Amino acid sequence: MSAGDRRTTSETVAWRQGREQAPAQAQAHDQALQRAAAEMPRHVRPGTLQLRALPPLALYVHLPWCLRKCPYCDFNSHAWRDGRADIPEARYVAALLQDLEASLPLVWGRSLRSVFLGGGTPSLFSPRAIDDLLAGIRARLRLAADAEITLEANPGTFERQRFADYAQAGVNRLSIGVQSFDDHMLQRLGRVHDSAQACAAIEEAARVVPSFNIDLMFALPGQSLRQAQQELERALAFDPPHLSLYQLSIEPQTAFARRPPPGLPQADLAADMQQALALQAEAAGLQRYEVSAYCRPAHASRHNTNYWEFGDYLGIGAGAHSKLSFAHRVLRQTRHAQPARYMELAALGQAVDVEHEVARSELPFEFLLNALRLRRGFDPRSYAERTGLAPSSLQPGLDKAVELGLLESTPTCIRATERGWDMLNDVLQLFLPPAAGGLE
Repeated sequence: MSAGDRRTTSETVAWRQGREQAPAQAQAHDQALQRAAAEMPRHVRPGTLQLRALPPLALYVHLPWCLRKCPYCDFNSHAWRDGRADIPEARYVAALLQDLEASLPLVWGRSLRSVFLGGGTPSLFSPRAIDDLLAGIRARLRLAADAEITLEANPGTFERQRFADYAQAGVNRLSIGVQSFDDHMLQRLGRVHDSAQACAAIEEAARVVPSFNIDLMFALPGQSLRQAQQELERALAFDPPHLSLYQLSIEPQTAFARRPPPGLPQADLAADMQQALALQAEAAGLQRYEVSAYCRPAHASRHNTNYWEFGDYLGIGAGAHSKLSFAHRVLRQTRHAQPARYMELAALGQAVDVEHEVARSELPFEFLLNALRLRRGFDPRSYAERTGLAPSSLQPGLDKAVELGLLESTPTCIRATERGWDMLNDVLQLFLPPAAGGLE
């Protein structure tokens, strides 16, 4: 069977599961879709914002299961503990496509510039499931001809043919969660892979997809500056087109928050590491285009750049978030977080748990929270286009930030200074809405 024939066959797999196995749920889903279409006028009714054009649209798909929950992770991820059964990937893919279909009235007629399969550990899902999922997405939404399709992969799930099959399904970018090349450190971080698996996964990704990313962490327990630099040397040896360098942070509600690992570097050392690693990566030809992201020419993450430019994204899957623009408002949604509950409600067209319109007073902060992460900053005209607000609405905070040497401003560009980029939290404080403690 040719790849084209296989694609045609797989496009209907998850849809049929929802139709043939649960006709009552399918009927309820159809009714929910009709309700969603009928409710559209409330999103397009007149409002205080005036968006002249809608921003680019991306799709985020959350696949929530992991082999084991990492102690530093605060994402909506769930360890798959039932060794007697496989992850219910067919049912989950069906739920994702039902969720997507119920959301179509909100994005009708728009094209996708990127698709990002995140988690959790998406590479736990079989290539056949990923093929069914991507085929189902293509059947429901128009993808740009050059759409970036990224899948996050854990080296602990690496199999050589598996990566090739993901590429055959349409994945053209892999993001490899290496975190460290030190086996002892990987154990302390609760990772399920070792250094050899990480290296094999990177080598295969370089062979089968046009672009890939290496995720690497620094400021790890007991790590010295020289050790952090050696870790980056290992990553750079693979000549990665994209690199993400993250400082280990202790987030609330994580295992590390309850029991912090000993030997965490002090703030000054962590800052020295970030500066040294940035110089090291740039010396190797990688441009730091965002706080934690480095790339070679033409390899910046289109999906993440869309976030930072305050573009739109539809999020489907357990706990996924959406940000969608309309002519007079910006809408945010969150899906039900528990996978079992999500699958049950997605089959009924009720996957959305929380939905709210972003208040006009919150839009400056929300925009800057993303846009100032970019090294190049932003054009004030894009602020007006994405928020529907005049650039003058930034002026009180902007004047203060420029006075403090944290931002620089021209008629065509607002961006953080070197000092401001290292103090983004302080910069953003200047743009919080008055009720949140910002400027009056």
